[in-house]
Amino acid sequence: MTFLYNFITHLTYFFLRIYAVFNKKMKLFVSGREESFQHLSSIKKSDRTIWFHVASLGEFEQAIPIIESTKENWQDHKIIVTFFSPSGYEIRKNSKLADVICYLPFDTKANMRSFVELVHPEIAIIVKYEFWPNLLRQLKKQSIPTILVSGIFRKNQIFFKSTAKWMRKSLTAFDHFFVQDMPSKKLLESIDFNAISITGDTRFDRVSKILEQDNTLPFISEFTNNEYTIVAGSTWREDEELLVNYINNSRGEKFIIAPHTVDTTSIQKLKGSLKKNTILYSEKNGKNLSEYTVFIIDTIGLLTKIYSYADIAYVGGGFKTGLHNILEPATFGIPIVIGPEYNKFREALDLVELHGCISISNLSTFSSTFIRLKNDINYRNETGKINDIYIRKNNGATAQIMQYVNTQLSL
Repeated sequence: MTFLYNFITHLTYFFLRIYAVFNKKMKLFVSGREESFQHLSSIKKSDRTIWFHVASLGEFEQAIPIIESTKENWQDHKIIVTFFSPSGYEIRKNSKLADVICYLPFDTKANMRSFVELVHPEIAIIVKYEFWPNLLRQLKKQSIPTILVSGIFRKNQIFFKSTAKWMRKSLTAFDHFFVQDMPSKKLLESIDFNAISITGDTRFDRVSKILEQDNTLPFISEFTNNEYTIVAGSTWREDEELLVNYINNSRGEKFIIAPHTVDTTSIQKLKGSLKKNTILYSEKNGKNLSEYTVFIIDTIGLLTKIYSYADIAYVGGGFKTGLHNILEPATFGIPIVIGPEYNKFREALDLVELHGCISISNLSTFSSTFIRLKNDINYRNETGKINDIYIRKNNGATAQIMQYVNTQLSL
């Protein structure tokens, strides 16, 4: 099976390079990896390094509290961060949190042998669910202490199938698993792994700090003008179809939409579909923003602070593409509305069950939910309070993980 995996890996990379000629995102995926070793060449053999690997933006958010604590405690170490996805790397490639940020090279034996030797981390910290066989074999072969943080496992994953013992063997590279929940712990124990701690999700520590920062945005204050406001974050076409219908028939509400895709064509199409007085972030200068009903944020990096102005948050991606971060609005103690596809997200499962997060599936439930939240102030406040309590109860994962990391680095 290992031979077959390596054959398929090389074959896949060959075809991806061809596909990259026709696809912009795949071009970033391929060309970015061709530059990885150039980025890593700045690491000297004498450097002491700590390496974090994340799949994309969400996993990077999970890594941030640990990175920050590591930088504070181990200032003589270089921090290396690798990404798998272009959507994460392109947004965070210039972050000051790390000394080197690049793509993880494609998972071939030669690549991973060179990668681990070049980075030579004193500890490898992999976030949530990135399991590349050749990488893990090299980490084990070169005796690199390796941990998984904010891990989550599901019964349908390949590790838990009787025909995939070769893949299960890759998990032996991990010295410790820090998982989010008891089901994940039990699944690992079912295949004879026992170095497991249930610590929850480090994103709770990350979002809790949001309340400590200055979330003021004067232009948003001017727009909302203390009026009832719905913020729709990280929306996709499927979300926007429902939003547009509701907005066009609404009265007495303000709307801020922060789409996931902010290219000019998509933004203009969204703006053109709205019958209400609409302004773009890129057009705001010199305008009296309080006169507008809809504010479209055609830039990135502002959504977290914008949620602080919301009476209700709608978080996109729950219809087709994958639900986005609901913890950021939850930390502000406001009700959250999402689409129907959320079963892969522990926090969404929890908050839907607790009734702090409301799942809608069509225009009818979308409209009725927003109308009730607007008109029933007690219901709105109680729903938001559930989210506030949930965030505060789930803090502390970073401190537990750092106890282990500090011990390993002290050896």
